[in-house]
Amino acid sequence: MTGTTRIETAARGGGLAEKLRACLEGWSRRTGITVETWALPPGDVPPAARAVLAGLRESLAMAERRGGVAVVAVAVTAGAGGLRMTVSDDGPGLPEEAAGTGGRAMRAAFAAAGGTVAVHGVPGEGTTVTGVVRWSGRPGPGR
Repeated sequence: MTGTTRIETAARGGGLAEKLRACLEGWSRRTGITVETWALPPGDVPPAARAVLAGLRESLAMAERRGGVAVVAVAVTAGAGGLRMTVSDDGPGLPEEAAGTGGRAMRAAFAAAGGTVAVHGVPGEGTTVTGVVRWSGRPGPGR
């Protein structure tokens, strides 16, 4: 089944949530891969959001390049500590060292915003990319 499933989403309006939603819906239509949206941040967020949008786009591109992915689940949340992005897929699994140029580009985007990214793949069970940007610019969890 192609399309997006919204499980929990922010109120409609401008800002990061709408940019993320448009990115996810367009990607799903183009690739035929179902996207489950678990959470999107309400309202607008600081410029660090650019890193999250870039990370989301690269995570989707990596899933598409690997093939064998039927569903991608996405959660982007804003809390007291910062902005967190989690993208998980049900594909063949991608070891962190195999993330290649896309993984390096994601890390650079998050690092420029004072954040971190971790890629965790389990062979035969999928890949999860987690990125964190702290509001204060302090390093977050991951690598």
